[in-house]
Formats: sequence, structure tokens, C-alpha cells
Amino acid sequence: MPTRDEMAKNRFLKPIAHRFLSPELWRFTRRSVPRGVALGLFAAFIVPLGQIFLAAFMALPARANVPLAALVTFVTNPFTLPFWLLFANQTGKFVLNIDAAVGGGAGQLAEDSGALARWLELGGVTAFGFLVLAIVTAAVGYILSGFIWRFVVARKRARRLRHMEARLDERLEKGAE
Repeated sequence: MPTRDEMAKNRFLKPIAHRFLSPELWRFTRRSVPRGVALGLFAAFIVPLGQIFLAAFMALPARANVPLAALVTFVTNPFTLPFWLLFANQTGKFVLNIDAAVGGGAGQLAEDSGALARWLELGGVTAFGFLVLAIVTAAVGYILSGFIWRFVVARKRARRLRHMEARLDERLEKGAE
């Protein structure tokens, strides 16, 4: 992953570097983290190639965390792609409910219409499945990362308060002696 300074020196990013390298896009905040996760997941499933660039450029107007948006896109990679293709196909079939609409099974329709139609049907169902996955995972990722962020921050705050309370107790005990 390129650093912020390396991106600033990139000649292709010069025209938008002032916006792209804004410090608020690189901080981990309560609002930017869920946005970055959601945009990263959306870009991971919606575009087969160039997901990192899409997520980074979508993070600009959304004021999302750019590194996190780019990192989350790795949920789809060459090793997990066969699983996601199968899952997207099954999701597309489920959502479109092809078997019920055709009246007995899409397999019969595909056998009658030839190899090209089977590939088009399979591709269309899978593409629709990827669209559904992009929308659903982005929403779930946004909500889940928001809850995780709040949990982590609350845990850190409680630990810090316990530590401060222990130090205060020590001071009070020394003062009472």
C-alpha cells in the first residue's frame, strides 16, 4: 500500500492531490471508519478490477478513511474469487427466484436455448448477485464497524478511567498518611 507521501509525489495524482491527501481522509475517526469499510466492501463486489482505486476515489466526497477503504477491498482477491463467484450466483438465483419464475427450473430453459444463452443467464444472475452482495455487505459493514468502533473506544475509555482511579486512590492514600 503506498504511503501518503508517495501518493503526493505521484504525477497522475497531482491535479487532485490537495483533495486526496487531506488529513481528514487519513484519520481514524468515529465517522470515517464505518464509511471507509462500507465503501471498500461496495467497491470490492461491484467492480472486478481496480477496486482499490474506485474505493479511494469514492472516499473523497464521502469523507471516508482512504486507507481503510482501500484495505477492505482485499476481501475479494484471486484466492477468494471462486468462492465469491459461487456465492454471488447462488445469491442472484435466490433473490431473482429463477426456478419459481420459470416454472420448474432454470435448467430446462437453459438446455433449450443453447450454450450462449446459458452463459448469459449464468453471467447475468452472477452479476446481479454481486450487486446484491455489494449493497448488503456495505450496509452490514457500516453498521458492524460502527458498533466495533464504539466498543473499542468504550473499552479504552473504561481502562483509562480505571487507571486514573487507581492513581487517584494511591495519591489519596499517600496524603492520608
